[in-house]
Amino acid sequence: MAKKIYVLEDDKDIREIIEMILEEEKYEVVSFSSVNEFMAKDKHEQADLFLLDIRLPDGNGISVCEMLKKNYSTEKIPVLMMSAHSSKKEVENSCSAQGFIGKPFDIDNLIDQVGQSIRHN
Repeated sequence: MAKKIYVLEDDKDIREIIEMILEEEKYEVVSFSSVNEFMAKDKHEQADLFLLDIRLPDGNGISVCEMLKKNYSTEKIPVLMMSAHSSKKEVENSCSAQGFIGKPFDIDNLIDQVGQSIRHN
């Protein structure tokens, strides 16, 4: 069964590129364009990895990361943060994400970080 990745990214083009890349790597991808949409997801389904953009129109990925890490049912699921505006240091100091992907991102780096994070889960 394919590993499931939840992607929270407001930019439609970036979201579609990430979906395409990860689906080619045989992952199941569920995408959300806003924090509200992400929060309304089916609570019975679980992801194997969360890939979260930081700057979103209705909130930010760091807050979502903090919420996921405080929730018993999601605290052990790896989180990768993405941003064109924040630094790895900023993210490391603010939430317990397993990694950071700067935008524009390198496709091989994205695939490697996702693969490593899922394998170590």
